[in-house]
Formats: sequence, C-alpha cells, structure tokens
Amino acid sequence: MTRETPLAEVHAAVEAADRLCWAGFDPVAVLREVADRLDGRGDLVEVAERETHLPPARLRGELQRTTFQLRLFAELVATGAHLGVRIDHADPDWPMGAPRPDLRRVLQPLGPVVVFPAGNFPFAFGVAGGDTASALAAGCPVVVKAHPGYPELSDLTGELLADLGVVAVVHGEAAGRAALTHPLVKAGAFTGSVRGGRALFDLAAARPEPIPFYGELGSVNPVFVTRDAAFSRPKRIAEEAVASFTLGAGQFCTKPGVLLVPEGSSVPEALAAVDLPTAPMLSARIEEAYRDAVAAVPREGVSVLAGGEGPTVLLTDLRRVLADFDAFARECFGPFLLVVTYADDEDVEEFARRLDGQLTATVIADEPDGLDGLVRVLARKAGRVLWNQWPTGVSVTHAQHHGGPYPATTAVGSTSVGTAAVERFLRPVAYQNFPTALLPPSLRDDTPALALVDGVPREGALTMRW
Repeated sequence: MTRETPLAEVHAAVEAADRLCWAGFDPVAVLREVADRLDGRGDLVEVAERETHLPPARLRGELQRTTFQLRLFAELVATGAHLGVRIDHADPDWPMGAPRPDLRRVLQPLGPVVVFPAGNFPFAFGVAGGDTASALAAGCPVVVKAHPGYPELSDLTGELLADLGVVAVVHGEAAGRAALTHPLVKAGAFTGSVRGGRALFDLAAARPEPIPFYGELGSVNPVFVTRDAAFSRPKRIAEEAVASFTLGAGQFCTKPGVLLVPEGSSVPEALAAVDLPTAPMLSARIEEAYRDAVAAVPREGVSVLAGGEGPTVLLTDLRRVLADFDAFARECFGPFLLVVTYADDEDVEEFARRLDGQLTATVIADEPDGLDGLVRVLARKAGRVLWNQWPTGVSVTHAQHHGGPYPATTAVGSTSVGTAAVERFLRPVAYQNFPTALLPPSLRDDTPALALVDGVPREGALTMRW
C-alpha cells in the first residue's frame, strides 16, 4: 500500500524550507556533511538491495558516485564559480553614448525545490542524488517526494539528514502535487517517464506563479554504425551493444534502443550469437510495462534476432521504420534493442532528422570522413553526442551534459548531471550603484571569488582543486 504524508506535514516541510532560505546555510559544509554521513552509514546498500533488487556491487558503486558528486559540488561552490559574478565599474566614457553605472551581477538561490527521484537509481537520483545535490549547492533547501520503489531507503536517508534541516522527505502522489503547487516552492526536478514528467510539468506551469520544472523524461538513444566500422569489427560492435543495452536490465535512461547498421554487414549475425545476460527488473509493474512496450512494436517485416523472453533484439530495415516512424522510434524501457539495416546513407540522415529530442546519439565509425552532416543533425537532436563509445554510464564531471530537447527533458538548456546542474536553481540579480557594505560578499572588489571584472577574468581568483 502506498504511503501518504498528511498535507499539513507537506505544507510544514515547505514552510520550513522557505524559512531556511531566508536564514541561509553554508552549502559547502552541508554538502560535505551529507557525503560523510552517507559514507558512514553501512546499512544503506542492504536496504536498497532489498527494495530494488539491484545487486550490491552496483549499489555500492552508485553510492560512491553519489558521495563523490556531493563533494564535487562542494569544491565548485567553494570557488564561487557557480555564481557567475560579473562586475562592471562605473565608466563615464563608456562608448555606447552614455556613462556606464557601476553594475554587479550575481546568481542567487531560487528558493525551495521539490525533487521527484528516479526509480532506477536509488542513490544517484534518490533522496540525496544529483537533483538534491545541485539544489543544495545553489543554496536551496529541498523537499523530496519519495519514490514508491524504495520508501524505506528514502526514510532512512531523510532521517540521516534530518537535523541538518536542508532535506525533508514526503510520500505519496497527493503529497508530491501539494508540494509542487505550494506557493513558496520555486522549482521542481524530476527523473522518470514522459507521461509522469509531462503531467508534473503541466502542473508547475499551470500554477498562479508558474515555476521552472526540470524533468528528465525519455530517450531512444540511437546508435549509428558506419559501413567501415560494421565491416571491420562486427563482433566487437555486437558485444559492446549487448553489454550496453542489457546493463542494469536495460533500465538506464541512456540505454541504446535503436542500432542502425549497413545492409550486408555481419553485425546482426554477430548479435544473434552473443549471449544475452538476464537480470531482475526493478518491479513487477516495470516488467509488465516493458513486455507491453515490446509487444507494441510492429511485427510486419520484423524478425526476432535474439531473445524474445526478457532481453529482446528485433531486426528490420530502415525503409519500414521510415514508413511507420513513430511506432518504431520510441523508448522501450528495459533490455530491448531494435536493429535497423540501411542501404542508403541519405536515409540514415533522414532517420536522424525525424527523431524527437534525445539524451544521447552515438556514432560508431573508423573514419570521420563524410560524417559532418550526420553529426550536425545529431547535435541538434541530442544533448550528448558520442564517438566510438556507448551512452550508458554518465560521468559526473564539469563538462557533462545530461539533457536534450523534449521529450528527453522539459528544459532544453539544462543538465541534471555534472556541476552545471546547479545553474537550474539559481537566478541572476544585478546591483546598480550600491555601497560596498550592502553588496553580497561575492560582489565586493576585495573578494577572491571567480569573476569577470570589466569584461576581463579577475586575476588571482580561486581555482578548483579537482
């Protein structure tokens, strides 16, 4: 039975988060303390394994990623780089035709954030995962609507952090809606299905005061194999494709769902010869949805290349796919791969142009010659474009971008992984002609924070240790 937090408790959690916004807190200290507490609690993996059926080794790695992510954000915030400080001193001779006033621009926290975690990553996208970490880095307290797939882990994490006052955990759909529509909440973040994410996005947009909603929804993550690669290393491509689309039982948002290969190559035969590993799915509901999605794939001109029960690889040709594009080019969450053979390179670009927004798009090739047009199309369609690497596995780093045009996300200019994710929960404020005593510390001339001063990077500013 799904738990429901009383609405009075939801409202109290949001109001407490708002009070903390006014009082302020030290994001660097909080992020490091959260990471230390997660590292020091030995039973988290055991609880997560029991609730999600994910293997302990996978969960331990995910927990390590989560605490690393918290500390990486702390290092960023310590430099002030996330604040985007710009200082323009007064200039009576400013050549626009009028004097320039003293202007100082900085990013400041939006306010309380509601986070809807993912079911497939109970740590990395859970109560203390990337959305929470990036909101805390921005200086925003968080109300987490716990995922029903791991309620005990969510409560355990919430209790572990309760005395810090920066994270509150609530349960149930009604609680999630109440938190997202509360007038004191200033942003929402979500990782999950297109249907669920779109419903919450619409709810956030329909508020009397619409708020930004950062949803990471669905993606097919197509892989384009060129002729040279398909004929030079078919066995390797097949083995890597299987390792990628079956990783975690295919329950990754970056799982490759479509593999395009040239006609006449032996990649399909190599795929048919590879053993498909099996693993339990997160829940009976997700497994049922997966089977329904596989059954919905058109069958005319389509053959089963491998599997069929559990992991499944289907084979068809690009002509059929282009004739019924929407039925073929849609996400199937789970260990499913559609192999599509093509005869004409122009048809491959046509396929790419017709794609919806994607989290990733991958090119497997030996040589870059002649691929400029395809890569340009993919860069317009996807948030991350890969060359000879597979999309599963999203490195937490400064240059990472985990996003893309709709329906990959609801906010095309944002990322939910990497240190740039903090930008989602900040907004700019410019101070004009203010005395130093009333300026935020980051905007004062004697502050060593990273800044652009009169259009030039400030010398001697703090740098990141990582």
